[in-house]
Amino acid sequence: QVHLVESGGGSVQAGGSLTLSCAASGDIPECMGWFRQAPGKEREGVAAICSGNPNESNVARGRLRISQDKAKNTLLLQMNNLKPEDTAIYYCGASLHLRAYLRDDLYETWGQGTQVTVSS
Repeated sequence: QVHLVESGGGSVQAGGSLTLSCAASGDIPECMGWFRQAPGKEREGVAAICSGNPNESNVARGRLRISQDKAKNTLLLQMNNLKPEDTAIYYCGASLHLRAYLRDDLYETWGQGTQVTVSS
């Protein structure tokens, strides 16, 4: 089993930056990813890494960068130039599927979520 603990959320003004961190322990997953859920909306994929290969959604490109510290088994999401529409709960997920990428239905384990609030 994989256990995930997220950190790094908070409140910033538009244009600001935050870095989210997800520490994994237990089994080593094939994929780890960041997803978010805004109030009243469905969860959407932000970015994921499978076997060292990243995949970013359209909402991430250019502003939200995913990276992985394999030695520490930690997943990071560097978020720059944040916008109010980035306000959401951000979840870290882990999948044993080889190519889960942004398909949240293929993720078996989720962190507790961390709130990101961007004010205009």
